[in-house]
Amino acid sequence: MPDTEKIVQLSRLFGVATDWLLLYEGPMLAKPNRQSLRFGMYLIVKDFSKSVDFYEKLLSMRVSTVGANRFAQFFFDGICMSIMNEAHLPGHDYSGCGDHKFALNFWIADLATEYERVKSLNIGRTTEIIHPHSNYYFFNVYDPDGNVIEITGHYEPIEGDE
Repeated sequence: MPDTEKIVQLSRLFGVATDWLLLYEGPMLAKPNRQSLRFGMYLIVKDFSKSVDFYEKLLSMRVSTVGANRFAQFFFDGICMSIMNEAHLPGHDYSGCGDHKFALNFWIADLATEYERVKSLNIGRTTEIIHPHSNYYFFNVYDPDGNVIEITGHYEPIEGDE
């Protein structure tokens, strides 16, 4: 039986309650349903350490788990975002993905403040705030592999910005 600290870590890793780990007696490989299926995403990167550093700064959090030099996971708001080290994925074929393996999209309540925060981090190329159509504003920041992170949200343009 693992100690309490390990049970809490396992709970976070698998996104289940600690009592489920301790008391559940049903089938371990039950078919997922809408209530139990969790959303996750992964991003394939070339420079693993630079990417972990980039996303720790962008997300303002430490990486949740790291699996050797193969993957890193960030858990937030019921989502697991994994960074996969391309060099340690033998047998996987991502040749059809093009240069951008994934585009991440985040929504923030105050886009202007987030824009200033991300610019001040100096973690990668960042566009200006873009207004492609009515009531939609965003900016992009690019990770060390050139993957696009689009950050959108509520924005009140300053007079003369339009």
